[in-house]
Amino acid sequence: MTEDKKILLLGGTDDAVRLNRTLAERPGVDLTTSLAGRTRNPAQLSGKTITGGFGGEEGLKKFIAANQINLVIDASHPFADKITRNASAACQSSGIRYIRYQRLEWAQEPGDRWIAVCNIEEAAKKARDFTRIFLTVGRQELAPFMGISDKFFLIRSIEEAEFVPQQSEVTFIQTRGPFSIADEVSLLRKYRIDLLISKNSGGTATYAKIEAAKRLGIPVVMINRPAVPDCIRFSDIEVLLTHLDL
Repeated sequence: MTEDKKILLLGGTDDAVRLNRTLAERPGVDLTTSLAGRTRNPAQLSGKTITGGFGGEEGLKKFIAANQINLVIDASHPFADKITRNASAACQSSGIRYIRYQRLEWAQEPGDRWIAVCNIEEAAKKARDFTRIFLTVGRQELAPFMGISDKFFLIRSIEEAEFVPQQSEVTFIQTRGPFSIADEVSLLRKYRIDLLISKNSGGTATYAKIEAAKRLGIPVVMINRPAVPDCIRFSDIEVLLTHLDL
């Protein structure tokens, strides 16, 4: 490696935490990690960290210029598409490299009863056909379900959620994965769930709920990922490091 790499890592996922700790150990890397600030108790990170975002594409361009960033690695959540679009565009106009790191999405397997939808609004429409719904889309994506009445909602989130749909019963569970298949099967049975709604986030930490639904014959409304800008992409940290010669 002939020159230091001034890397901006866009975080917010467990993958980003692993990338942060791995990159921080590499010689010749000047690492800054950015968090959106949505999680009140984020994981401990190495190197410089900033929170609160940049103020869109223009704000990120200014940060890149002011800090002489020469590489952006975007390891934000697969559904944080606004961050990804802004980062890709800012890098392109700044003339620096942009790399997207994103874990592989889940694939439907025999026995899965998936109902594929493109966005959270379509998922809310599908929910109207069911009665007892396990809603696992994140605490900030609940608004489209507010107008659905006469249902039971089970809400699980890492942090406290606000959700008061009209004439519907709600039970909140505040916890963080990973979860075992046995525990997820028990949970679905306990609350007599007849529909699971999930984003296709990928990874292993929350896949157990998908497997549990399959074992119990429960349909899953699966929200497809938004499109990713045309860019270099990786789903394996070691392959990414090899590509960067680190």
